[in-house]
Amino acid sequence: MRCTGTVSRGVRAPIIRQGDDIAKIVAESVLEASKNENIEVRDRDVIAVTEAVVARAQGNYATVDDIACDIKRKYPDGTVGVLFPILSRNRFAICLRGIAKGAKKIVLMLSYPSDEVGNHLIDLDSLDDAGIDPWRDVLTEAKFRELFGIVKHPFTGVDYIEYYRSLIEEAGAEAEIILANDPRAILAYTKNVLVCDIHTRARSKKLLKAAGADTVYGLDDILSESVNGSGYNAEYGLYGTNKATEDTVKLFPRDCKPVVEKIQSLIAEATGRHVEVMVYGDGAFKDPVGKIWELADPVVSPAYTDGLIGQPNELKLKYLADNDFADLSGDALKEAIKGRIKTKDANLVGKMASEGTTPRRLTDLIGSLCDLTSGSGDKGTPIVWIQGYFDNLTAE
Repeated sequence: MRCTGTVSRGVRAPIIRQGDDIAKIVAESVLEASKNENIEVRDRDVIAVTEAVVARAQGNYATVDDIACDIKRKYPDGTVGVLFPILSRNRFAICLRGIAKGAKKIVLMLSYPSDEVGNHLIDLDSLDDAGIDPWRDVLTEAKFRELFGIVKHPFTGVDYIEYYRSLIEEAGAEAEIILANDPRAILAYTKNVLVCDIHTRARSKKLLKAAGADTVYGLDDILSESVNGSGYNAEYGLYGTNKATEDTVKLFPRDCKPVVEKIQSLIAEATGRHVEVMVYGDGAFKDPVGKIWELADPVVSPAYTDGLIGQPNELKLKYLADNDFADLSGDALKEAIKGRIKTKDANLVGKMASEGTTPRRLTDLIGSLCDLTSGSGDKGTPIVWIQGYFDNLTAE
């Protein structure tokens, strides 16, 4: 009898450079790990590769000047309302430098008490004590300082209001900072808005246009095509970018479907096994202490093979044990549950026996597992090899 279920392994790979054949490197790395660790590749294994190395291989980079050029073209009058950016030195700060370099004035509107992914400017208790309603009240920078003073992020030690102001001014633009949560509040300051929220961007754009904004673009519209030979992403623009150097960003990878299909094909040629493959970025989970929701990328997975489409279709074992088979125990209980699994409906949506299982897409679940496995530091495992994910209690 098998005694293990899902196993997630980080796979080491060479340092990826621009122009490398990323699909070949991923396949060869997994095959080498299989040989060295004496682990057989199985049907329906999942092989995942982080978006960072895919983008590196593609050479999908751009400079601060490339961003500035696109901003100048889209906002010719020079004033840009930058709406709801996340608070991040790695993710947004360098983008802000490029945006400010392409503008004369930046009206920066931050959401509060936290940004979209949970980085806090202030805690809710402090808002309550000050009598502030974050749904209605618009705070100037001066008013925020009067009420709360200097507030530094507990993990990074950064005062993001001052940090973002300094980046704007160092780039040569005038800075005005306000805090509000209704996107339409920015229209009292400028009618030309750059929408920077990630997962709510479509709503923000819709509300701004309906309220009379003159110019509305999103980060997905900036570098959605090459500028002066730069990298680009036609679907996501600057969303999903990371700082590469002090003057360059690495964009989210593009055209990833051929990459995952090639990896799948190379593994099939070498082993005869049919594996599933995906590119993954940030996982979709929340830290209970820091309150940060990890997903700063526009999606968890920009590309995956067709076998990863859909959601899990699982029964809740403890529900069956406590309800349908409450009178059984030991081997009799196990065999009864295995029998129910073998005969379960192809679609368990709405069925009580699936209550409490995770109603999320496979790619979001597996991508989160991959992100936790590979980490974001010095593990050196940009490839994750998962076995047994699609197994259940009946698998021998």
